[in-house]
Amino acid sequence: MGAEESTGERTGEAAASGSGAASGTGGRAPRTALVTALMLAMALAALDSSIVSTAVPQIVGDLGGFSVFSWLFAGYLLAVTVTLPVYGKLSDTFGRKPVLLFGIALFIVGSLLCALAWNMAALIAFRLVQGLGGGALQGTVQTLAADLYPLKDRPRIQARMSSVWAASAMAGPALGGLIASYADWRWIFLINLPLGGLALWMLARHLVEPVRSPGRRGPVDWAGALAVFACGALLLFALVQGGVAWPWLSAPSLGLLGASAVLAALVVRIERRAAEPIIPGWVWRRRTIAAVNLALGALGLLMVAPLVFVPTYAQSVLGLGPVSAGLVMSAMTLTWPASAAFSQHVYRRIGFRNSAAVGISLAAAILFAFTLLPYPARPWQPTLVMLLLGAALGLFQLPLIVGVQSTVGWSERGTTTASVLFCRQVGQSLGAALFGAVANATIAARLAHAPMSGLPDHLDDVSKALDRPQLLPTAAADYLRASVAAAVDHIFLGATAAAVAALLVLLLMAPRRFPILEEHQEGRHADT
Repeated sequence: MGAEESTGERTGEAAASGSGAASGTGGRAPRTALVTALMLAMALAALDSSIVSTAVPQIVGDLGGFSVFSWLFAGYLLAVTVTLPVYGKLSDTFGRKPVLLFGIALFIVGSLLCALAWNMAALIAFRLVQGLGGGALQGTVQTLAADLYPLKDRPRIQARMSSVWAASAMAGPALGGLIASYADWRWIFLINLPLGGLALWMLARHLVEPVRSPGRRGPVDWAGALAVFACGALLLFALVQGGVAWPWLSAPSLGLLGASAVLAALVVRIERRAAEPIIPGWVWRRRTIAAVNLALGALGLLMVAPLVFVPTYAQSVLGLGPVSAGLVMSAMTLTWPASAAFSQHVYRRIGFRNSAAVGISLAAAILFAFTLLPYPARPWQPTLVMLLLGAALGLFQLPLIVGVQSTVGWSERGTTTASVLFCRQVGQSLGAALFGAVANATIAARLAHAPMSGLPDHLDDVSKALDRPQLLPTAAADYLRASVAAAVDHIFLGATAAAVAALLVLLLMAPRRFPILEEHQEGRHADT
């Protein structure tokens, strides 16, 4: 590893100059049309959840199914997460283009079916179809971004992809609200058809992958793919439903978690015997990839705090409306892409690992600072925290993604990219379950020891009481807001711990200098 680390320091992290064209471009810089098509494809996935969330009242009012509407999001997340490693391996085997075109086509079909749904069960099923396409979009677009650009230019395309997510986070709720208010909610899914069709046409026309040797291709590991899908689906189902549909220590939760553990053991057994496994062992044997996987898993976990609980805090504690509360959280998306674009100047000087370590150290301090906000806070205070958090996380995430993609050749980049995205998604699912339990426990404890009467008796009634605080005695309403604020503080303490864990992973596991492959070496392994 020492020789390769020297190469990484010289060609990747210190100079980052890159020689020649990016792999997969045939010696030419990617055309503007191709980059636009990739951004369109990414926008399909990025807009999806944010635009649907604002139309939930209209969808439930039309189709019913209030008790299960959360599966509109959980089902989509399930399908995306468990298919990421499958599509990553397929893109390494058959190329990026067929996998991406298939994913877009499936996403379009799923969108059309969603628009035609006749009840909530059908809509949830069709959202799963959308998610099966969305898994190909997220992983393959990120992989192509690394294929199309040499190392010195990769921050530019990755920053553009980050800007797509930022713009979607800002525009999605507003666009969804406009459609829900002035048109039928089904148009939320129908607008994906022209956008997806345009991206499909542009990619089919402009994306030309060089012919690569089929020598490394083996039989597709369909048994492994099915086992990964079943294991991931069962685990995420247990995490999403645990503490909601049934208690965590109940028979359904324990049964699902036990069954997912058995399936995980089966996945390991199948993958060890497969000629071309979906999740190859080298993903975890190489220090660099394993460290990035764990660090980005911690990122997914801590991101639940700002994404899920800051809007609740802004509405329930600060008394802001839904739009204003969304803007408080969205402040993070303004500084994230700017910081990501700037990060190249940092990692060229101090390296990928150290840049990410600086970013996550700042994020830990900022997350902890949220718990020190006064009660009640002024709206600008959490907004400032979100602005700073976005800047810190942009400096953390992009160097890791660019760095880990640059340690492998073309034939392993899809699997590597999918593995880090998969770990981030799983971390987010774990965070939603863990932090949800923390919030419920905190509020329940404070309600049990309330010094006054007039408070809700059950957790399910807290949100209803906070929607109409004027119906509560003044002291009770203030105590309930303070309880929510205390719960969010505990969640941000947990997010701080996740950030510290990510920092320790980087310092203890990741090599000081990533073993970067030079452009002409990308066809071979980088054994870290």
